[in-house]
Amino acid sequence: MKVWIEQDLCTGDGLCEEIAPAVFVMDSDGLAYVAEGGVQLPGGGPDTLALVPEGQEEATIEAAEECPGECIFIEVE
Repeated sequence: MKVWIEQDLCTGDGLCEEIAPAVFVMDSDGLAYVAEGGVQLPGGGPDTLALVPEGQEEATIEAAEECPGECIFIEVE
């Protein structure tokens, strides 16, 4: 499973980081980003697809479902 965030849609609510802190991080700009291997990926779009860590699939899906900005996109391999 892979995930990315469209920063233009991000509301900065932070629910994704609360639900799946191993996958999402909030930056000082107030937007959520995907972290892969503990490293924050540059801002958004499908070019920043990140692998979801094993065991974090359900939390990632929940974060996408709960996101008020509907900015989290998941691709299943």
